[in-house]
Amino acid sequence: MRTIEVDNKSTINKFLKLPFLIYKDDPNWVCPLNNDIESVFDPKKNNFFNYGKCTRWILLNDQGDVIGRIAAFINNKKADKEEFPTGGCGFFECIDDQQAANMLFDQAVSWLTQRGMQAMNGPINFGENDMWWGLLIEGFTSPFYGMNYNPSYYQTLFTTYGFTVKYEQISNSIDIRKGLPEKVAKIATWVSKRNGNTFEHLEVSKFDKYAHDFMEIYNDAWKDFENFSGVTEETIRETLVKIKPVMDPNLIWFAYVNDEPAAFTMALPDTNELIKGLNGKLNLWGKLLFVWNKATVKHTRMRAVIMGTKEKFRNMGLESAMFMKMQEYTRPLNHYQELELSWVGDFNSKMLSVHHAIGATFSKKHATYFFKFSH
Repeated sequence: MRTIEVDNKSTINKFLKLPFLIYKDDPNWVCPLNNDIESVFDPKKNNFFNYGKCTRWILLNDQGDVIGRIAAFINNKKADKEEFPTGGCGFFECIDDQQAANMLFDQAVSWLTQRGMQAMNGPINFGENDMWWGLLIEGFTSPFYGMNYNPSYYQTLFTTYGFTVKYEQISNSIDIRKGLPEKVAKIATWVSKRNGNTFEHLEVSKFDKYAHDFMEIYNDAWKDFENFSGVTEETIRETLVKIKPVMDPNLIWFAYVNDEPAAFTMALPDTNELIKGLNGKLNLWGKLLFVWNKATVKHTRMRAVIMGTKEKFRNMGLESAMFMKMQEYTRPLNHYQELELSWVGDFNSKMLSVHHAIGATFSKKHATYFFKFSH
């Protein structure tokens, strides 16, 4: 077996095709869009290259067949904020073979070590943690777009190599048809009418305004978490532009207290319901099929990608009020059934409490692992 760096059209194509081998008998898997995967590795489309670097490899068996892949990343904003200089690995796919997995992990370790790293987290993304982050360890049901999905044996491949759990990521689910619990609904109604509180959904024509408000809320809401580094307006605008083809502005809500940005929640219709059968390709036929699906498919699922509340506005019920506003929009449509709240770290007890308060139940669990290099 040998690893080959992905650095041309041929190896990129092999990198993208490998999952079809891994998931050929798995009806739950939906191939993500190749463009979205490739944008992670494109310096022109991923501003994380401004303060980091990444590369990737495929693994060939003795017959020359591709049997594995992996990527490695260094985010210079975060690398030195941990106990040891720490990089990351991700986009891991592999047959059920520990030796093959070990070769992939060894390749990532070697590359990171040569660049001064002493440990790595994985599987993670060379980008924000709302996409392609964590290993699925519970809840092997149909995934939402952007949420890592993998065979159950991957957990053994990681832990046998020596990875240990750094934190777990919990996703919970709400049955949209049931609505908010009565007590929560009463509170949400009161909060929505309280003097000084205003709520508005995103307007595409005001991307810059909402990118700024998002950044202001997010950087305050997450500032106390370990190793947090703030997001920039550029990153937010880049994300909004990227999700524009699939977003529904009525599912992205902002709360203001006396006109000050206070909280937000961002939900997206499940893109997997639009791209199943495209096999990751947005060629001419793929684009036509995507447009047709977007016009005809009635979404049954949506995913709350991220939410946040400024510290001084917590415990005011703003989150419940935003969910009520979203519900007021979705229920008359009569086709949405499920809202997945994903994902929340096990260290974020306050947000998990919000999930439970609004009637959410367990859906999935991912794990972000840590591996310390030996010297």
